[in-house]
Amino acid sequence: MKRRSPRAIRRLIPTILLAAGLLGPLHGPAEAVIGGREDAGPLARASVMVLNARGGVCSGIVLAPDVVLTAAHCVTGAEAYRVHYRDRTGEPVLITPREIVVHPRYDRDAIKARRRSVDIALVRLPQPLPQSFATAALSRAAPPREGARLTIGGWGVAAEGDHRSTGTFRVLEMTVVEPYGPGRILVWLANGTKRRAGACEGDSGGPIADAGGLVVAVTGFARGEGRDRCGAMTQGTLVAPERAFIDATLERWGRRADWAE
Repeated sequence: MKRRSPRAIRRLIPTILLAAGLLGPLHGPAEAVIGGREDAGPLARASVMVLNARGGVCSGIVLAPDVVLTAAHCVTGAEAYRVHYRDRTGEPVLITPREIVVHPRYDRDAIKARRRSVDIALVRLPQPLPQSFATAALSRAAPPREGARLTIGGWGVAAEGDHRSTGTFRVLEMTVVEPYGPGRILVWLANGTKRRAGACEGDSGGPIADAGGLVVAVTGFARGEGRDRCGAMTQGTLVAPERAFIDATLERWGRRADWAE
């Protein structure tokens, strides 16, 4: 990847924010992830946004003050990435990652080719996030089975295509489904009603958590009905099977993830 000068990087900041719809006041419908609700609880305090210079918006999970877990497709394929949050005054803050490590079994063509992929990556920051952020705990428990209730969270759109509605953390409780049998790498979630609901643009990389707030999976994909791209099912990559990758990467950085069950 070509390295940019600090001046060139600074010039990119307005471009990134404008493309992501984050320059200026944030506003949008009160309900979403699609069909969720606004939330400022533990999941929100352990989450950031991940942006790229092409206008892509994703979510990320704080594992350590200077480490973020996100979806691999959020940090591949563009020339510049930034971790984004708003400070206490509401001003946007963009941090250039120090290092990005993508899971070796990530396959960028997996969806088109209908192959399984471990869609996670770890992002190391050059400085710690503010103390107002919390760190998420990861679940080392066995994968959830059909009928289990999990909560998804993310900074994405409140309605499909409404990019001005990004930037507010929303959560939604969903039900585990097994359209392809019990998952060992992936988990699938459905709303369980006729109402459109689930992850959408900007929610990739966000947490999928159990009732105790432990992160079970990282959101990676959403599917809609008909021409819709979102609102039918949400897919995530389970974190417990990838513990070796997560722990080895954090150990190299002198950090540790919090695992519990």
